[in-house]
Amino acid sequence: MKALFNLVDEVRLAKPLVVQYTNRVTINDCANVTLAVGASPIMSASVEEVDDMVSSASSVVINIGDMESSDLFIKAAKTANKYQIPIVLDPVAAFASKKRRELIEILLKEVNFTVIKGNISEMKFLAGFEFNGRGVDCFDEDNPTEVAITLAKRYNCIAAATGKIDAISDGKKTYKILNGDENLQSITGTGCMCTSLVGSFLGATDNALEASTMGILSMSLSGELAGANKPNIGTFRVKLMDNLNSLSVDKLKSFAKIELV
Repeated sequence: MKALFNLVDEVRLAKPLVVQYTNRVTINDCANVTLAVGASPIMSASVEEVDDMVSSASSVVINIGDMESSDLFIKAAKTANKYQIPIVLDPVAAFASKKRRELIEILLKEVNFTVIKGNISEMKFLAGFEFNGRGVDCFDEDNPTEVAITLAKRYNCIAAATGKIDAISDGKKTYKILNGDENLQSITGTGCMCTSLVGSFLGATDNALEASTMGILSMSLSGELAGANKPNIGTFRVKLMDNLNSLSVDKLKSFAKIELV
């Protein structure tokens, strides 16, 4: 795990530029977690500047939470492929409406994503499994390993499925993360923030599997540490950001619950 854990220092040295097309509900927190781990966020919502923004990026994040920007998402994603910039897709509530399903179908057909990251219900939907989700909420609690492996092979990408257990796979190697805290489900946007963290580490290394794993682990572990002593939810939110900012190799060695399967 040495190379994986060292990414927490490498991202601070590289200061990758992470261009993010995300939703208005979570945009501020997504920018702040990017900064917390040492990367540099640009939160863009302009079709006119896509080429300039994406061509200069270390990585690109596409989060479909705000469906008013569907045309922007498609253009930004295709531009990332054009410039060979690594790109993360967060299929927020992909199953919730016809419009979202149509957008996801176009994106997955026309864009080569480096990483697809979603909660277990979203990922089961993409993989064609039975799922138990509603709106942006996830009610599936089963092991996500099979789902992650299936999607990784289908789309030739890294697939990261989050839940009580997180699974991140390239189709051959799979990391399982057992850190976490139930309060992560009680704060708006922790899934979106997690995607921003994946994008942050992706901009600092050529190893997309390790970058994705570190992005998920940083959120899961920081949530677990923030939840120690059962703080009130507002305090938990502040401690979550503090733990992301103070994440270190030593802390990862001491507290990370991660397996390579």
